[in-house]
Amino acid sequence: MTSITPCLWFDDNLEEAMEFYVKIFPNSEIGSVARYGEAGPGEPGTVVSADWTLDGQPFRGINGGPVYANFTEAISFSIACEDQSEVDYYWDNLVAGGEPGQCAWLKDKYGLSWQVVPNRLMELLGDPNPARANAATQAMLGMSKIVIAELEAAHANA
Repeated sequence: MTSITPCLWFDDNLEEAMEFYVKIFPNSEIGSVARYGEAGPGEPGTVVSADWTLDGQPFRGINGGPVYANFTEAISFSIACEDQSEVDYYWDNLVAGGEPGQCAWLKDKYGLSWQVVPNRLMELLGDPNPARANAATQAMLGMSKIVIAELEAAHANA
């Protein structure tokens, strides 16, 4: 069976990042960790590569140095949230030390982009009534972290 695993390139902070992510997501764990030995090229004992799981999704990472260690918004991970408390939890934990973006997007302290998206957002944006869908879209465009009650109010008042 073929599987696809995202592989993330870090400069030298892979171990710190893995620990950060695993603490946030349920059903998560650090798997295998490969460390440099005396032969190098990195400092002995430092992580060269590792595997971890976030809520059942496998990830792989490498400490590859600074050449490709800058993430961009071209790649992001989307978290489907059931309610506002989930949105708040993931948003608050992931944005800590990072920066908020627009319309559910944020960059964490490692520069990785996330979308914290309540399922209700997609329902409101997909309303067959164009005025209501547009009102929800306009409300979303004015938000950083999504606030479901504000989306629903805009949608209902259209």
